[in-house]
Amino acid sequence: MSSKKKNFARFGMAAKGAVYCLIGVLTAMAAFGQGGQKSGSKGALEYLAGESYGQILLVLMGLGLLGYVFWRMYQVFTNPRDIENNMKGYAKRVAYFISGLLYGGLAFYSFKLAFGSSSSGGSGGMMGGIMSGSNGDTIAIIIGIGMAIKAIYDLYRAYSNKFREEVEEAGLDRKEQKLLINAGKVGHTARGIIIGLMAYLTLKSGLSSGSNVGTQTDAFGFIQNEFGSVALGIVAIGLVAYGVYMLIKAKHPSISVA
Repeated sequence: MSSKKKNFARFGMAAKGAVYCLIGVLTAMAAFGQGGQKSGSKGALEYLAGESYGQILLVLMGLGLLGYVFWRMYQVFTNPRDIENNMKGYAKRVAYFISGLLYGGLAFYSFKLAFGSSSSGGSGGMMGGIMSGSNGDTIAIIIGIGMAIKAIYDLYRAYSNKFREEVEEAGLDRKEQKLLINAGKVGHTARGIIIGLMAYLTLKSGLSSGSNVGTQTDAFGFIQNEFGSVALGIVAIGLVAYGVYMLIKAKHPSISVA
């Protein structure tokens, strides 16, 4: 991969990290009564839209997220890490493709907000139309299962030795290694919890013919209602850690775009 493409991919990882940091900070502030709001990815972008220089920030965020889409699609179609051509490898590349589509939608939403479009409609309206169809409950169950698999993988990433080995082999100094490992462990754990709750809420809805897909905001609300604001604040801080993890990865091409 050329240096320009690597830099674009790293810019994308930094943008993803910034989104998670913003989600975590806003949600933690709401949990501890310091303002903020329980916010998913779109809510974080909407928050930027209301700030000074919001249009510039949203355009930069949209461009950065396109960089992340580029990296995911590059992983799918060129296979730079030599993923094996078996069921496990194909599943991983399908997951990369879906991730690219999701962040492509988020990039589009960022540009949409930047240039003054209403925050309503768009992909949310499209998804609502799909889920309201006769097969909405079946689709919700399939999405819920996919979310559950992703949640398990995030938790595996948090506590597997493979994660630590990848960091240690990247040539970072000990201080950066420790920060990256700790941020990654805490961040993947928090993300696994949130995605797991999204899976639970989606499967529960699908099995009861509710046909609703659980969102990050739904998961935050569930944590606060069932376990209290302190638990929500802790998980939100974990998402900030995941954002920091992505920002560190973006800084080191030996980890991010090997």
